[in-house]
Amino acid sequence: MGSGAAERGQTHRRPVLLPFLLSLFCRALSEQIRYRIPEEMPMGSVVGNLAKDLGFRVLELPTRKLRISSEKSYFTVSSETGELLVSGRLDREQICGRQPVCALDFEAVAENPLNFYHVSVEIEDINDHAPKFAHVFFDLQISESAQPGTRFILGSAHDADIGTNALQNYQLSPNEYFSLLSKEKSDGSKYPEMVLKTPLDREKQKSYRLTLTALDLGEPPLSSTAQIQVLVTDANDNPPVFSQEIYRVSLPENVCPGTTVLQVTATDQDEGVNAEITFSFSEAGLRPEFDLNSNTGEIIVLNTLDFEEIKEYSFVLEAKDGGGMIAQCTVEIEVLDENDNVPEVIFQSLPNLIMEDSELGTLVALLKIRDKDSGHNGEVICKLEGDTPFKILTSSRNTYKLVTERVLDREKNPEYNVTITATDRGKPPLSSSSSVTLHIGDVNDNAPVFQQASYVVYVAENNPPGASIAQVSASDPDLGPNGQVSYSIAASDLEPRALLSYVSVSEQSGVVFAQRAFDHEQLRSFELILQASDHGSPALSANVSLRVLVGDRNDNAPRVLYPALAPDGSALFDTVPRAAEPGYLVTKVVAVDADSGHNAWLSYHVLQASDPGLFSLGLRTGEVRTARALGERDTARQRLVVAVRDGGQPPLSATATLHLVFADSLQEVLPDLSDRPVPPDPQAELQFYLVVALALISVLFLLAVILAIALRLRHSSSNEAWGCFQPGMCTKSGPVVQPNYSEGTLPYSYNLCVAHTGKTEFNFLQSSDPLSSAQDILCSESPGTLFPLCNSSESTSHQQAPPNTDWRFSQAQRPGTSGSQNGDETGTWPNNQFDTEMLQAMILASASEAADGSSTLGGGAGTMGLSARYGPQFTLQHVPDYRQNVYIPGSNATLTNAPGKRDGKTPAGGNGNKKKSGKKEKK
Repeated sequence: MGSGAAERGQTHRRPVLLPFLLSLFCRALSEQIRYRIPEEMPMGSVVGNLAKDLGFRVLELPTRKLRISSEKSYFTVSSETGELLVSGRLDREQICGRQPVCALDFEAVAENPLNFYHVSVEIEDINDHAPKFAHVFFDLQISESAQPGTRFILGSAHDADIGTNALQNYQLSPNEYFSLLSKEKSDGSKYPEMVLKTPLDREKQKSYRLTLTALDLGEPPLSSTAQIQVLVTDANDNPPVFSQEIYRVSLPENVCPGTTVLQVTATDQDEGVNAEITFSFSEAGLRPEFDLNSNTGEIIVLNTLDFEEIKEYSFVLEAKDGGGMIAQCTVEIEVLDENDNVPEVIFQSLPNLIMEDSELGTLVALLKIRDKDSGHNGEVICKLEGDTPFKILTSSRNTYKLVTERVLDREKNPEYNVTITATDRGKPPLSSSSSVTLHIGDVNDNAPVFQQASYVVYVAENNPPGASIAQVSASDPDLGPNGQVSYSIAASDLEPRALLSYVSVSEQSGVVFAQRAFDHEQLRSFELILQASDHGSPALSANVSLRVLVGDRNDNAPRVLYPALAPDGSALFDTVPRAAEPGYLVTKVVAVDADSGHNAWLSYHVLQASDPGLFSLGLRTGEVRTARALGERDTARQRLVVAVRDGGQPPLSATATLHLVFADSLQEVLPDLSDRPVPPDPQAELQFYLVVALALISVLFLLAVILAIALRLRHSSSNEAWGCFQPGMCTKSGPVVQPNYSEGTLPYSYNLCVAHTGKTEFNFLQSSDPLSSAQDILCSESPGTLFPLCNSSESTSHQQAPPNTDWRFSQAQRPGTSGSQNGDETGTWPNNQFDTEMLQAMILASASEAADGSSTLGGGAGTMGLSARYGPQFTLQHVPDYRQNVYIPGSNATLTNAPGKRDGKTPAGGNGNKKKSGKKEKK
């Protein structure tokens, strides 16, 4: 770089640093990094290795992104080497004028971490400007009467350079009449004065031509010349004289144009034309800021002054009389600084986002305050306006840092409008503000929040699968994925395997769907723990409980517990004493409903009755009582169809059929009972036909064999006598009753033959074949026999009397459960089970008499006597306590919590034993 080698401080290319360097935190240096270079260096010239001087390694340059922050781009930094390069023309005279020191101050900014460094490049002057005269030709009139030693100020030359490169000396061409002196002004500029050495004689020589040369001491030295023509005039003995050789005045920079600066005065002792004085600038056109009145010598301000551009003005005035004699004086005007420049706030670096989890003291921005004024007018105080979580720290000369002071929360304030005010100390003080919007970046610091602390929903049972039953909603104030909420089921009181078959939740909307239809009777309620999670990293979540209450609907019809069919399908009947008084408790319909509330509130109604006025039915209790006494015209057999309705909307119902027989003893109703053939089974008939077909083939073969044997033997075997089982004595009965112990009867099976006594005969069993072990031997007395068997031979000649045809039931009045229709179309009472039913009725009557006064519906504690009919699994935990609605048919005892409570009415005859009139399978 030759003579343009850079310096730092006063040593060539050596950065002056503080005694310590905190490079670990990349803090700014309090002292500038200084370089010194000559002006007019070509573009791309290296000023110095800025990265090396700052302590950066070459490998760090791509990440640190070192750059120059300056108003005018005179320099740039190489991104590869970190060298400071010249990027613009460096003309010292244009940049700094005649200032003795010309320095360009700017900031170098580095990132990661963000920091700045003060850099100063001093521009050295080179001798690139030669001294120049304002006029290359001067006319000078000197009177011949001028005395030796008279001085004449000549026009000075100007050199834009400074120091040794500036104008240093004047030279006058050799002559015998004049010599030259170099004079210096207060501002350091030099001007020439020509001194007359010997008297002039106009008559000998009227004029002289001289050459004035201005020289500097640069390398190489430069110079310029001006021609002086001296005209010798007649004697004007007295030149003008100024009142002062130097006029000094101070002006504020904000003085208005047209203001009078000062007025110079000059006197001439001559008279006439030689005493007429005119004023002028010795160098015309060089001071456009001022104007001079040639007659009065008044100097006025012509244009606006600016202290920041020119701090002082110095120029020479001439006073010329009519005879041509000239006097000169110097005027020096000092411009006073006024507080006319507002401070400027300049942000050097500003991030796009400030994360809300930034630590206290995090650097946010670098800013610089600039005020062109001087002294107190240029001293600036910087402060932060408003209540913001930031503060300003002074870094160095008019440079500040904006750092965080409090914790940031984007959810409360997503952005801050930061206003920084800079105020100088002038009078009056001037200030300016600069605002910038700082955006806060989001981090996942907020968990989702549900709108409710807990949720309770009511869902009616039998809901359609896939229907929406509830919706939960959670909000997250974070942004983007940090605020996106998804829903899931975290836990439940249902079994994990069954959970997915009951409910599901939409991940996006939080809608809870039912996967199946709920059943209030199986599941009254269940609870879910729903979780809302955001998509941040790490994800945050919140839980809420959702309780689902399954509401009841009237979807279960009442179920009749009593009366009910026996396990073999036979219907039951109850006997009522003929002498029963009005209000006598005949029986009680017991029913349950699996629903709840009004849907399970049961009421009892009579649908059909053989004699509507004979019995009354309790609306809520289901108790069947006699409404009046039995009359002579009333039939002994009554049928009641009872409807049990619940309180639902619409109501559901079930029916129960009651068969009631008025009789004082069991023997009165037995003769009229007859067996009813069992309806054929189509599958059994088909199998029967197949067996018959096979049997026919076998019989045909056997008949052929027997016929052959019979033809040979020609005799037949005689039949043996079987006692009462001879064909004349007994007839073979179709169905045989199988022992059934599930109804609480004794483990005996009775088969009987009844001798003809009176009007009705009972000849149930007649057989000519031996009986199997499953059947008891008839026609003999056994310990369980209640009637003599086959004690009259007349029974063989009488047929069994048909049942009483006057007692018929319609199809709707036949015994059985609601909706079941058994029996043939004639409506006759079934009589194929007469023998067994009669014996069971006797046994039950005996048991009732033995247990009268303390009897309940037996069967074990807690079973209400129903386990014998419905099995051991049917206990009190399955149904409500209906003991007050249960009674012993034909008895005056009801089931109560305290044994011994009676109805208070004793039946006139018998205990009302139950009888079976259903169908039996044929054996």
